[in-house]
This record gives sequence, structure tokens and C-alpha cells, in this order.
Amino acid sequence: MLVKFNLKTTSQEGFYPITEMARSAVAQSQIRHGLAVVYCPHTTAGVTINENADPTVVKDLLLGLERAFPDNPAFKHLEGNSRAHLKALAVGSSVHVIVEAGELVLGTWQGIFFGEFDGPRNRVFYVKILAS
Repeated sequence: MLVKFNLKTTSQEGFYPITEMARSAVAQSQIRHGLAVVYCPHTTAGVTINENADPTVVKDLLLGLERAFPDNPAFKHLEGNSRAHLKALAVGSSVHVIVEAGELVLGTWQGIFFGEFDGPRNRVFYVKILAS
């Protein structure tokens, strides 16, 4: 089963919690055991799993990505968003989460996040549920 979600990002860069959306896709699928793939079809955004308990963690992640991928006048991409492409490359475009007893198997502190690196924009992401 494939579920498409729309997400309106409100800042140039940010991490948006999407765990509950992924959980709703699992519930809708009625699959008890399998795998959930959360996929981002954009080249300047990504999907990751990280700490969901302390909101300062995502701020630190953004700071780290900014330091790792600063704007560079040598970049040639005409849109001027090469650093957003690099951040998306580093974060990745998908995550896989085990589904057991109809629930996502995440660690106590883990959450799924959509990373925006070239916003604000109207984005989409997909959750594919595969039965085992």
C-alpha cells in the first residue's frame, strides 16, 4: 500500500516531525508485520530518523548541516541552491522502519523527520507499507 502526504514547509530550513503521519499510513494499511518505507521525492529535502524528545536536537542538526555545507561562491548551479542539494544528499531520501504488531518499531527517543533545505515550499512524501 502506498500513501501520499502533502506537507507545507514554513521556513527555508527545518525538520518537520512526520512520525504520526507514517503511523497513520501503517494503521490504514492494516498490515500487522512488515516494513514501512518513508520516501522523499525531492532533491533539496530529505527524510531521517533522529531524536524526537528534545527539540534542541533538530536545531543542532540544522546548525551542523549549515557548518558542513555553507554557501560557496564557487557553486555553479543556476538556481543558487547547491547547499540545499548537498544537505539533502547527506540526510538521504528515505528511511525504512520495521512494522511489528501493526506498529512502527522505533526507539524510545526516535522520530521520523522531513528535512526542508530550500523552503518554504509545498512538498510531498510517500509511505509504502510492505507486508512480510
